[in-house]
Parts: sequence; structure tokens; C-alpha cells
Amino acid sequence: MNNPEVVLHYIDVLLKENNFTKAAHELYISQPYLTQLIKRIEKKLGTQIISRKQVPFSLTSAGVIYYKYLEKAITDQQCLLQNLLPYVHPDNDIIKIGILESLGTFLLPELLPNFIKENPNTKIQLIENVPRSSESQLLNEQIDCYIGQTPEALTKGIKFYVNGGERYFIIISPKSKYFQKGKFILKPNEYNLKEILQAPFVASAPGSAIRHQLNGIFQKFHVKPNIITESKSVITVTNLAIHGLGLTISAASIIKRMAPTPINLLPIDPKFIRIKYFIATKDARKISPTLAKLITDFCKLQLEPDIK
Repeated sequence: MNNPEVVLHYIDVLLKENNFTKAAHELYISQPYLTQLIKRIEKKLGTQIISRKQVPFSLTSAGVIYYKYLEKAITDQQCLLQNLLPYVHPDNDIIKIGILESLGTFLLPELLPNFIKENPNTKIQLIENVPRSSESQLLNEQIDCYIGQTPEALTKGIKFYVNGGERYFIIISPKSKYFQKGKFILKPNEYNLKEILQAPFVASAPGSAIRHQLNGIFQKFHVKPNIITESKSVITVTNLAIHGLGLTISAASIIKRMAPTPINLLPIDPKFIRIKYFIATKDARKISPTLAKLITDFCKLQLEPDIK
């Protein structure tokens, strides 16, 4: 068995089931085959990789090293295939898009399906990263375009095209003293914003566009932020706020993905902070006709998510 992706999957299932027979059944292979495969790997490595004398099964210290080796082998193989694309398919256009993962879950389904349908010879490579990293990759020509929010924060040398946007809300859970039972979207002037901003907050990690804006509104109101915890994922942050760890600022496109639960949403005046979606390229860099088409398609989208 030379396929690291398959071996990794077999190990994952075995660790989940804690039983060779059950794992083999889920994998649609025979139990003797799975048992012998693990034994062959351990014989080749010269050490045990899975401790199976007691339940639950676990990776040995050597097994952890081997597991990480398999993950790296899979990543390296994927990178190799991506780098070979221009040579394997010389007639295809390749567009490398930088984007924040949480933003991509909303914007890319709106943009890519129709674009790919109309441009079947185009291959899209997604490079998911925090905004500053995407900007750096764009300027260094490691990616062809960058899709993000808050164009005001972009560095020099980047040309951008804005389309649509949405307003932010402060999420107030039933565990907060500010929660109002029987209400969903509060009036913008329901509370003094400066007072609300002094409450405990959960926040996106530094480097994200939303954190940049959050810091800006704290500074505008001369409030020292009381950040309880941070996460790279705005979805995680939103969920933590919904379940009462603290308040947070989130957007309709994120909140709508959460399971329905009693919360208050306090709209923030757009003059303070607002999302503006954009697609950007390196200024003065020549772009291909296919990338120009992608930009045109982006600008035609109706990107105004709302929540009621």
C-alpha cells in the first residue's frame, strides 16, 4: 500500500472504531487484510504505530511521527499536482485566488459555479489565508487575485473592484445582561454603543479584516477592549458569542449559517463599520482575459446579504 491518503484514512477509521473487524467493515475490506497491512507498516518502520492492547486505540509516539509524515506526503503530492498543471494541461487557464476561508464559504458559491460552467478550460486554485498574507502573495505574484472585505485597509500597489457589502451586528446571547426576551433585531439606538463595547467580547484573531474593523471601533469610542478569547475562525467566534461566552461583532452572511437560537442582534451604524466586498489584483500587472472575465462576473453579483 503506497497511497498515503488511503493509509491515513485506514488509520483514522481504526482509531475511531477501536476494533479491526468493525474498521474493516466500514472500509469495505477484510479484517485480515487490514490487520496485515498495519503489521507490514510496523515491520517496515521497525516499531509499533498503534497501541491496541486497550480501548481506545491510540497512536504511539512513533505513530504520531508516521501520521504527520503521511499528512505531509499528501500535502506535498497535492502541491506537486498543482504546480504541474500548466505543463499537464498547457491549454488551460489557471487562476490562483487568495481568500479568507470564512469569506469564501459565502462568496465563492455565488461566483465560481457559473464562471466555471462558462469557462470549462479554466482551473481554479484556492489559497486560503489571512488578509495580510493574501496581500503579500498578491504583490509577490504568487496569486492572481485576492477576494476580501474592507478595501480601505489594503496596502499600496493593489487595484480593487468593490461590489456589495453588508452591515455588522453585535450578537447578544440570553446569558448577557443586555439580552431582551422576545426580540430579535433591536433598534440601532436601543443601547449606548460605547457601553456595549465595554462588555466582555470574543473576537477574530489579529490579522483578520473583521478584527481590524473591531479594533477601529474600540479606538473610535476610546474603549479598552475586554477580549476573553480569540479565534482565527469568525464562525467559531460567532458560535461562542451565540452560546454566551461574550459579545461579538458578526455579519448576516455568517449569522444565517448558525442553528436558530434565541439571540438579540444590535445593528451597528454603517458609518462606523461596514463590510465592502472586493476582488483585487496587483496594480499595473497585466491580467489574462479569463481573469478579466472573473472580475467582471464578480462585479455583476448581487452581494447584499441581509437578515430579518
